[in-house]
Amino acid sequence: MTVGALVVVSGCGLTSGSPMVDDVGPGTIGRGEPLKGAHLTVTSKEFTEQLILGAMMGIAFEAAGADVLDRTGIQGSIGAREAVKSGDADGMYEYTGTAWITHLGNSEPITDPMKQWEAVRAADLKNGLTWLPPSALNNTYALAMNQANFKKYGTKTLSEVAALAAKNPGAVTVCVESEFANRADGLPGMQKAYGMDLPAKNITQMDTGIIYTQVKKGSCTYGEAFTTDGRIKSMNLAVMADDKKFFPNYNAAPEINTKALKKWPAIAKVLDPITKKLNNTVARTLNAKVDVDGEDPHQVALDWMKAEGLVK
Repeated sequence: MTVGALVVVSGCGLTSGSPMVDDVGPGTIGRGEPLKGAHLTVTSKEFTEQLILGAMMGIAFEAAGADVLDRTGIQGSIGAREAVKSGDADGMYEYTGTAWITHLGNSEPITDPMKQWEAVRAADLKNGLTWLPPSALNNTYALAMNQANFKKYGTKTLSEVAALAAKNPGAVTVCVESEFANRADGLPGMQKAYGMDLPAKNITQMDTGIIYTQVKKGSCTYGEAFTTDGRIKSMNLAVMADDKKFFPNYNAAPEINTKALKKWPAIAKVLDPITKKLNNTVARTLNAKVDVDGEDPHQVALDWMKAEGLVK
C-alpha cells in the first residue's frame, strides 16, 4: 500500500509531508533492520526521475526499519537541497553537475565523472552535506532527432551536427527550452565548443514536453533532450554523442545531511546497492513508465526494487 505525499512549498522550506507506509521488508538491503528507531525524511525535486529516486531512497529506509516522512516533489533546483542542508530533510538523490555549477558556483565542469563527484563531495562537506558514491545514471543534456531525419542526415555526434550546419545551414533547426537557450552549459556554450553559429531563425524555444513531440514529428531537426528521459526510448529518437565532452556530468548520487549520517551511518550501506544498479537504461525505462504509460512514480520505484530483489 502506498500513500502519496502532500507537499506544500513555502519559499525553500517544507511545511508538510506524509508518512511512507509501504508494506516492505529487507531484501538484499536492510537486513537486520539497521535503521530501526530512525525517523528519516526524504526529499526530491519535482520532475519524474527525481520523484522515482526519492521514492527509492524512502522505500530503502523503510525496508531497513526506519519510519520515513515523504517530502518529495519540491519545485526548482534549490529547495530540496536546502532542506537537506538545513536538516529539514535527511537525504535526496542529487546530480553532481548541478551541485558543482548551480549550487557551488563553478563555471567549468570536470570532465571525468569520478573526479567531478570527488570535487563536489570535498566542497560540500563544509556545507554539512555528505555525498555517497555516485551512480552511472548521468542525466545530462543532449540533442536528439527522429529516425527519418537520422536516415536523411546521418549525424551521430555533435561535431557532425556542426559540420552539417556549416555545409547546409537550413538543415539544422533546433527546439530548446528557454533555460537551455541561455545557459552557459546549454546552447550558447555548446555552439562555442563545437564552432556552430546557428541563426536565430533556426532556434525555437518551447516547453520541455513539447520538444519531444515536435522532434518526433520532424518540426525541428534536433531537439534538446535529457539523456535519461523515457521519451527517447518510446519515440525511438537518435541521440547525438557529445564527442567533445562539453556537457557536464550529471551523475545521480545520494546527498545526505552529515549529522543524520553520523547518527545513522548504516544509511550508506542501505543505499549503496540501489545506486550501483542505476544507469541510463534503467532510468529511461522507469521514467517512461511514468511519462509515457502514466504510472505513479512511487509505485514504479517500488515495483522495480521488488523485481530487483532489493526489498520484499
